[in-house]
Amino acid sequence: QVQLVESGGGLVQPGDSLRLSCAAPARTFMWYTGGWFRQAPGKEREFVAAIARTGHSKYNADSVKGRFTISKENAGNRMYLQMNSLKPEDTAVYYCAAAQPGSPSAEVTSYENWGQGTQVTVSS
Repeated sequence: QVQLVESGGGLVQPGDSLRLSCAAPARTFMWYTGGWFRQAPGKEREFVAAIARTGHSKYNADSVKGRFTISKENAGNRMYLQMNSLKPEDTAVYYCAAAQPGSPSAEVTSYENWGQGTQVTVSS
C-alpha cells in the first residue's frame, strides 16, 4: 500500500486557477502510473487525468482538456494537477491515485492506492 497525500484545494472563483499536489514516498511515480480523479456530491468518482510512470504519456478527460495539466517531479515523489479556467462544475473532492505499471487508465478499478482527497470549490 502506497501512502498518498493531496493538498492545494480550496475555494476559488470561476476562471481562477489552482494547483493540486500529491505527495508520495520517494520514487513512487517512477514505478506507478499516476492519476487524478474527482467526486462531486451525489455522483460517482470520475477520471480527470493520468500520467505514465515514464511521464511521456498523459491523458485527460474531455471535460478538462485544454484547462487541466497533469505532471510529476523527476524524483517521483510528487504529482501535480494544474487547473486553469476553473468552472463551477469542477467543484468536487479531488483524489490522487497510483496504479501498478501499465498504460495510464481512466478506470477507478485500475488504481490500488488512493489519497484521502482535497476539496475544490468553484463559486462566485
